Amino acid sequence: MTLIAARPGPGAARPYRFPSVVRRQVAGGQVVAAHLPGQNLAVALLLLDAGAGREPVGKEGLGGVLAKALEEGTAHRDATAFALAVEGLGTELVTALDWDTFQVSVQVPVDRLPAAVELLAEAVRTPRLDPDDVRRVRDDEATALRMDWANPGPRADAALRGALFGAENRWGRPMYGDPESVAGLDVEDVTVFHSEWFIRPGTLIVVGDLDRLDLDALGAAAFAGAGGGPVERGGPIEVPLPGQRRIILVDRPGSVQSTLRLGHPSPHRAHPDHMAMMLTGTVLGGAFTSRLNHLLREVRGYTYGIRADFAPSRRFGRFAVASGVQTAVTAPALVEAVGEITRTQLGGVTEDEVAVARSWRAGQLSVELQSPRAIAAALTTLVVHDLPDDYHARLRESLLAADAALVSAAAAEHLHPEALTLVIEGDVAVVRDELRAAGLGEVTDATL
Repeated sequence: MTLIAARPGPGAARPYRFPSVVRRQVAGGQVVAAHLPGQNLAVALLLLDAGAGREPVGKEGLGGVLAKALEEGTAHRDATAFALAVEGLGTELVTALDWDTFQVSVQVPVDRLPAAVELLAEAVRTPRLDPDDVRRVRDDEATALRMDWANPGPRADAALRGALFGAENRWGRPMYGDPESVAGLDVEDVTVFHSEWFIRPGTLIVVGDLDRLDLDALGAAAFAGAGGGPVERGGPIEVPLPGQRRIILVDRPGSVQSTLRLGHPSPHRAHPDHMAMMLTGTVLGGAFTSRLNHLLREVRGYTYGIRADFAPSRRFGRFAVASGVQTAVTAPALVEAVGEITRTQLGGVTEDEVAVARSWRAGQLSVELQSPRAIAAALTTLVVHDLPDDYHARLRESLLAADAALVSAAAAEHLHPEALTLVIEGDVAVVRDELRAAGLGEVTDATL
């Protein structure tokens, strides 16, 4: 007997509602919370204005070392005792670093959140920072970076960032530093950075069943021992576009592939065109069906994959394309990539392309913003970029309302193919002459 069943069709999409945002001032700091009725898990995230952008030039990597050093005990408990206390609550300290913020978070059953926040604050405000531990963590981080930088990619990324933003600026250097900058940090660098940025109150993000949580008590625990007023955040950084395209070569002798990084500066995260730019990036290179991936992978067979996106932070942003191709097709791949970016900038996008991009982005948004951690991350976006509290509540509808005219206008305004910097990490002796002949821009060697 053969059983035959018809495949069920898709059901109607359920409406998505982002929870209401609650804000209050507590003990010199700010608490921002979202209510998830009946949710048994809760998240607390301490958000500090201590991102990589706060590190002094030449001291890149301080945030990464501090993130690891927070696990080495506190002024009240050694590393073992602190680890046992955290594990006893069934959680872990999760740290994250970006250009704008340093974040430490915990996720626990809702009734354990007060104790977890106390441990989080203990780690952040009063870390042990024993000199031997700090040096060991620093050396471990430097070793990990050396291993990472031995692979294709990190040097190309560093060359592109330096070319776009200037290596004399902190934001023109790698977010996590490089092997040399991290290895050169000393204990005083770490302790001074901590005393300057980790004692300030910051913002406590709380997500969970607020009917079972005391936000005032949580804020008091998170901000205990903190001091100092708000710091100047600074406005958007105006990064000039290059006057012409340029090619930068990063030598990797004998490489059978070329690592490609193309980019130019773009607006900061709070720019009003952000959503349209995100959809432009999706159509051009943000999905498997994107223009660049279809052309260079499916039509030309030059690469296994190529991606493009706009990546903004609070003060600056960048448009970038990333791929890897066989050495023999380095120049043709770059010609095709620049050509597709140019066609998108000049000709815009189609309504069919936008329909796919907006549907995918809107659907992805509804799926992603389900867990307490994801909602905490969304609240962090509101705080860091000064977005309105109803931003996420309106975002899905805004995405679905976008049309080809809106996205095409963003492509015309924010894609600059004539100002691209093209970084190629590969066998320079093999690709240099062909790149010069391609006429894409002046060819120079990287100075890393």
